[in-house]
Amino acid sequence: MRIIVQRSGEAKVSVQEEITGAISHGLVLLVGVTHADTEEDAHYCADKIAGLRIFEDEEEKLNLSVQDTGGEILSISQFTLYGDSRKGRRPNFMAAAKPDHASTIYEIFNERLRSKHGLKVGTGAFGEMMEVSLTNSGPVTLIIESK
Repeated sequence: MRIIVQRSGEAKVSVQEEITGAISHGLVLLVGVTHADTEEDAHYCADKIAGLRIFEDEEEKLNLSVQDTGGEILSISQFTLYGDSRKGRRPNFMAAAKPDHASTIYEIFNERLRSKHGLKVGTGAFGEMMEVSLTNSGPVTLIIESK
């Protein structure tokens, strides 16, 4: 799995002009799944992100997690994270998982954030064209990979 983590103020995702997920503050996650990813990868990434200390404490040090701050998650599926643009001008997406596998791993990942970590998780719609808007706070942006 490959996940872009962005610390965010308000954020929302829309599908066909209908908001399907929104947060007031927390993390926006762009989630890519490759064909070799397993439930273990999904759990590893969810656990890592839930405890990631990228929010400021009272001394302005990055010492708090999204759980510590009462933040929320906006999780967006993003197969293009596995695009390979080294050859030519059109990216190759062969490393991205097929939709049936990717959607299963993506759902396992989101459910782990909800059930184990008690986080509110908003989502887009898997496989749909989405519009995402966010206020990147900091900006703080990281890449998390399971392997």
